[in-house]
Formats: sequence, C-alpha cells, structure tokens
Amino acid sequence: MAVYTVHQPPLGKAETAPDPARFTFVRDGFYVWGFLLSVLWMLRHRLWLAAVLFAALVVLLEIGLRYAGVTSGWRMLVLFALAFLVGLEGASLRRWTLARRGYTNVGVVVAENQDDAERRFFVNWQAGKRPNAAPPPARTETVVRGTLTPPARPAYPHGGGSTVIGSFPEPERRT
Repeated sequence: MAVYTVHQPPLGKAETAPDPARFTFVRDGFYVWGFLLSVLWMLRHRLWLAAVLFAALVVLLEIGLRYAGVTSGWRMLVLFALAFLVGLEGASLRRWTLARRGYTNVGVVVAENQDDAERRFFVNWQAGKRPNAAPPPARTETVVRGTLTPPARPAYPHGGGSTVIGSFPEPERRT
C-alpha cells in the first residue's frame, strides 16, 4: 500500500468550489525515474525551479571537484549520490513546488494505486468527512452519583487476558 498526500489547487476567479479534476495526488516513496533521469523527471512533473537548481548544482559540483583534483570515479559517485537523493526526495520536491503554486495539503490517503486513492478521497470528500482527521477521543471514565468510576473492562474472546500483541491493539468492530 502506498501513501498519497492530496493537494487542492487555489480557487480560480470564477470558482466557488475547487475543481476535483485539478487536485493533485503525490505518492510517498522512492521515485526510480527521478533517480535514473533526474532532470527529465523534474521537467515531466513541471518542477522547473528544482530542475534548474539541480542542473546548476551538478555543473558546480563537477567544476569544483575537477578543480580540486578529484578522480572521475569519486566525481561519478558524488553525482550518483545526488541522483539517489532526488529519487528519495522526489515527493518532497513535488510538494514544495505545489505549495509555491498556492496548493494546500488537504489530506492523506492510503491505497494500492493512484486511482484507488482518488476514489477513496473523493468519496470521503463528498460525504463531508475529513480524510486525515483524528477520531474523537473515547470517554474513559463515567460518572455514577457524583463519583468517578473506571470504565468496565471489555470481555476478551480468549478469556481473562488482553488480546494486545506488541504495541498495537486489535481494531474495534464497527457496526
């Protein structure tokens, strides 16, 4: 499963509500094409400023390392590491560019692919739910005749003990 951040575009002059077709979904993770073809990947995703800065950095590093007398193997390793960094931080570069263009981050969606992420987000969006909102806190104590009493212990299916394994409890069933 992949994690996608959802970015809402700024409203146009004649718009009263955001156009769902203009929303952008950015997948978290490693971008292989960002690693292999860094500048072309940036241009394809309209990361103009990032592409110019990356190209300038590559040229400056190459000139500086040649001037310092660094061998071609080490220079290639430095450029490889820089390209690997682009692959790792590709999602951050896209989010940064979207924020510069006025987009706002409106949610996080976990899905198998981008189509499923879009479907999940817009189903919740149309229902008026905030997809990344935390659930309201559960009440942990009750008031009985002016005194506080602890909540009743739930009945566990295995008798007596807790069904918690590790740090995470089993999810509650919703009816």
